[in-house]
Order: sequence, then C-alpha cells, then structure tokens
Amino acid sequence: MIVCIAEKPSVARDIAQVLGADNRRDGYMEGNGYQVTWTFGHLCSLLEPHEYTEQWKNWTLGSLPMIPARFSIKVTEDAGIQKQFNIIKGLVEKADKVINCGDAGQEGELIQRWVLQKAQCKCPVERLWISSLTPEAIKEGFRNLKDQSAYRNLYEAGLMRAIGDWLLGMNATRVYTLRYARDRQVLSIGRVQTPTLALIVNRHKEITHFVPKQSWELKTRYRDTLFSAIVRKSDEELAEEAAQVDNSRKKNANTETNRGIAPITDEKVGQELLEKVRNEPFRITDISARKGTEAPPRLFDLTSLQVECNKKFGYSADITLQTIQSLYEKKVATYPRVDTTFLSDDIYPKCPNILQGLKDYAAFTAPLSGKPLPKSKKVFDNSKVTDHHAIIPTGVHPQGLTDTEKTVFDLIARRFIAAFYPDCKFTATTVIGESAGIEFKTTGKQIQDAGWRALYAREQQDENKENEESNLLPAFQKGESGNHEPVLNEKWTQPPRPYTEATLLRAMETAGKLVEDDELRDALKENGIGRPSTRAAIIETLFKRNYIRKERKNLIPTETGIELINTINSELLKSAELTGRWEKKLREIDRGNYAAIDFLNELKQMVRDLIRDVKADKAGAVCPVCKKGKVIRGNTAYGCSRWKEGCTYREPFQ
Repeated sequence: MIVCIAEKPSVARDIAQVLGADNRRDGYMEGNGYQVTWTFGHLCSLLEPHEYTEQWKNWTLGSLPMIPARFSIKVTEDAGIQKQFNIIKGLVEKADKVINCGDAGQEGELIQRWVLQKAQCKCPVERLWISSLTPEAIKEGFRNLKDQSAYRNLYEAGLMRAIGDWLLGMNATRVYTLRYARDRQVLSIGRVQTPTLALIVNRHKEITHFVPKQSWELKTRYRDTLFSAIVRKSDEELAEEAAQVDNSRKKNANTETNRGIAPITDEKVGQELLEKVRNEPFRITDISARKGTEAPPRLFDLTSLQVECNKKFGYSADITLQTIQSLYEKKVATYPRVDTTFLSDDIYPKCPNILQGLKDYAAFTAPLSGKPLPKSKKVFDNSKVTDHHAIIPTGVHPQGLTDTEKTVFDLIARRFIAAFYPDCKFTATTVIGESAGIEFKTTGKQIQDAGWRALYAREQQDENKENEESNLLPAFQKGESGNHEPVLNEKWTQPPRPYTEATLLRAMETAGKLVEDDELRDALKENGIGRPSTRAAIIETLFKRNYIRKERKNLIPTETGIELINTINSELLKSAELTGRWEKKLREIDRGNYAAIDFLNELKQMVRDLIRDVKADKAGAVCPVCKKGKVIRGNTAYGCSRWKEGCTYREPFQ
C-alpha cells in the first residue's frame, strides 16, 4: 500500500480524487492501492525548555543560556492532533512506500519530516512537488516524484530556522524579561519580530524628532499651464550632494534635487525674483519631446501581491495571504508562498491554454490568440526560479469566489495577461520658458499607444485626473510670448512617512532599504528578513502583543513597543541588516552552499555572547546605594531610578 500525506484535508481530497482513492475512512481515504491522509497545522514542534530539563522550568538568570545538547520534537498536546497523528502512524507502519504531499515549501517540508520521524517511518519516502492543485498538475507531479533525499537541504534550512527561532526567542525573551521588565511584564523577543518592530520604532523616532525646513517655490501660470522656476545649485553644492548620495539609491535618483535644482531658502531672494518677473512677459524658449516605452509590470510574488492589495484596497498582509491561499485551494491560482516574479521555460507552452481559460477576460485575451505569444526574459527566466514560479492563474474558470477573492484574482489575471502585451509607448515633453532672465520648466507625458495599459484603462483615467496639469499640455510654439501670473509659494520639508503594511513588507524584503527599482530589489532580497510566507504572521504578532497599532493605513508603535526597543542594547536583535545576513545563510543552506552544523554552532555562540552581555549590564539591577530603586541606563552613565527622590548613585560606562 502507498500512503500519501497531504498538508490538510481539502488537499488530501483533491489528491485522492485524482488517484482514485474514493473510499472514505476515519482520518484517511483509500482505494486503487493508495491511502491518502493529512496533517493540519503543526502536528509536531520542538520541546519546551522544561521538557529538556527540570532546571529550565523556572525563569532564572542562573539557568541561562538554555542550549540543549540535542534538539527533540513532540506531537502537539491536542486531542484532535494526537488522534490524527496516531492514524498517520498506523498507516505508515504498514506502508510499502510513503509519498510526502505536504506544502511544497520549507515549512511544509519540515512539518512532514517531523511527522514521519515521530511515526518512525522505515519505508522509502518520495516527494510530490506541485505548484497548483488542478488535476493536471497533480497527475504531472505524480509522474515526476523524487526521492526525499533531493529535498534534504530544504529540510535542513527549515530545521535550522526553527532551532534558531527557539534558541534566540527562548533565551533572549527570558534574559531581557528577568533583567529589565517591570510589573511582571514579559518582554517578547524574536529573531524577525524584533528587527521588524525596530524598523517601525526607528521610523517613528525620525518623524517625532524631525525639524522642518522652510523654503519657497517660484511658479508662474502661462496659458493655463503651471511652470516652475529653475534655480541652479552652485558647483560646490552639487559636489557636496554627490558625496552624500547613498550608493544603493543612485540607480533610482530621479528627483529635482539630483538634477541640480536648488530650493529658495531665503524669502527675501524669492520676493526679489518674484518682483523681477512680475511685469515682464513670459516667452517659450525650448520644446523637447522624448519618445519612451514602459514595459509591463512584473508578475506577482507573494510580497508584491500583498503590497499591491494594501496600497489599492487596504487589505492587511494576512488577509491577502489567506485570500491567495484560498484561490490556490480552489485551483484558480498557483502556489502562493513564492519570492520570485519569473516563470520557468516549461510554463511557456501552457500559457495559451491558461489565457483561453480566462473567459471573463476574453476582450483582453482575444488579441493574443491565434499567434505565438511573445517570450520575454523579463517573464521567463529559469535562473530566477528555484522551487516555484510567480503567482499566475491556472486557467480554471473561477466560480463561487467571495468579493475579496474576486478582487485579488482580478489583480493576478490582469498582471498575467499584461505580461504578453506590447510595451506602452509615450511621449515625454519638456517645455522651457523664460521671464526676465529666469528659466521656468513644465513637463507632460502623453500616451501614444497604451499597450499593456489597456488592461488598466480606468486606473489610467484616474491617474490622468490626479496629474492633469503635468500631463495635458497646450500646443506651445518656440518663441511665443505673453502675459503670465507668477506667485511665490511657501514650502516646508516633510518628515518621513510612517510605515504602512505595504512599505513595511518592502522594508522586510530588503532589510530596511526602501527601493523602487526591481533589479536592485531582487539583489537585496537575499538579505531580506523573514520569508514571504511568514511576514504577514510577524506583523500580526506585533499587533497581538500590543507593540504596534494602526492609524488608518499607518503602523504606529505603542509605548510598550517603543520601550521594548529602547531597552534592547544588542544591535544583533534590532538590526534588520544583521538579521538579513542570518537569513541569507539559511538560503545558502537550502542551496547546499553552507553547512547546517556550522550555522548551528554560530547560533549557539551568539546566544552565549548575548546572555553574557546582558548579565554584565548593570541596568535593571537593584541600586547599590539606596537599595530601593533600579539601575537605569543613560547616555554615558548608569544611575538610579530614584534620582528624583535624592539617590546619588551614578557610575560611568566602562
């Protein structure tokens, strides 16, 4: 008998239907030589500290660090889970072969392997790896089963992630709680959770301490078109600015500042310029037009889909993940927990049938039928695809979708169709004017051939309305002149914007570096914190622990969250960049380029160093002078929390 273990009952039913296992039993389905059963959630987990040794049951500084000689797992203590595990164990004991049909990702691999370990599986194990749940995809997957040894690195990466989270989370939470917590509060610290919270807290501090700077803009209206004055920077200003540009953002430099246009920082100068041009005519001195193209947007990975849904509809990352997971289980979209925006070459021959299946989009797919689809390296690239490809429709006609599911599916379907449309062609026009020797400029962009933007006509109309002044230009003639209406506007520099879930997801993806360029973002993904599948859960955890709250779309740290980050002195725990380096090593384990045992040894040493440093820190200890207050950390010295009551304790840092 061949035993198949799926990730959940609904997936097991889909697999059983394809295999002909039609007889329903308690906890599994049977037929045609197969028994198809399932897990749900985490059937197994690492032991709790007190299950390794009684010494770790109580929270004491003396018991830290907690580093088990060997990590062990247990079946979760839940009656339903225990029953299902025993069913799986009974089937596996009699099986001739087991097929791991778990979620085709790192976490799914770990869950299944742990279950098979606890079930003491001794028969051969093969792996089903599929990117959609359509009958065709399942059949193809069973034709291409691999021995589970092919996924050993994936399992080891998942195992090291779980052990790392245990080691850091358990030890850091206990040591910081014991040393710094007040009123029986637990200071919860996590490998990804804490640097994510630090991103939000640090942004809040930047906003709180922001000092606005005043400037003025000289503008003029000519023929119902608004022109802005060009005030050139000096060579010295340009040289100083160039030295300060961050290398990672040079690729995206496209602002007025980077083109050498200076703000007017002295109102008197601004008024003088205004008076200078007020009674002088305005003359068009130059008109230049540049033809350009805009390629279709990339296909979705999970993060970009979550970002888009948050920007357009205000959906949380968790809601989007639940929705795309539901679309996957309803067989209308492919596997969602992916971090690539590319398709592998073997998907190309399937694309015409997928497009044909999108019957609700026939008006858009019709121009693509009857001829070979374009095959762009921006869409199809084997080198950019590892376990799974980008999220696309399966071609199954969607039925019975909720309103939220319809909205998310529409994004995926249009993005997929757009990938085969021609580039959008536009003309960018720059008009230069002059009055009393002062140059003014305005720009406009007219679409000549919508190309892929035809799929987003309504959005384009809304965008044009928002940018009407800069997009719709009259037919200017070089040398024409006339009256104009100059004005001097006061401006203040603005603080950074608070994180939204969309911008936070991008920051997590790129270890805190917010960039717009797709290629640069791809390079930074290697050091991103968390995995696409876990980032939504991390954000939800911050809400549940009252570390952050939401104001409209903005994520704001609570006092508890701010206090926690202020308390943590270790940069390793707070830095998205440092945590991203750790994440990169986990990816290297997955690829077979880094040894899991080396990573584990680094983890253990890091935890030992962390515990040593926190224990040595005097903050949180009882005041050695008054014996009543607690030692607190200042900028350069320790002091007593009862200094207002007259305690004189003060000691500089060593």
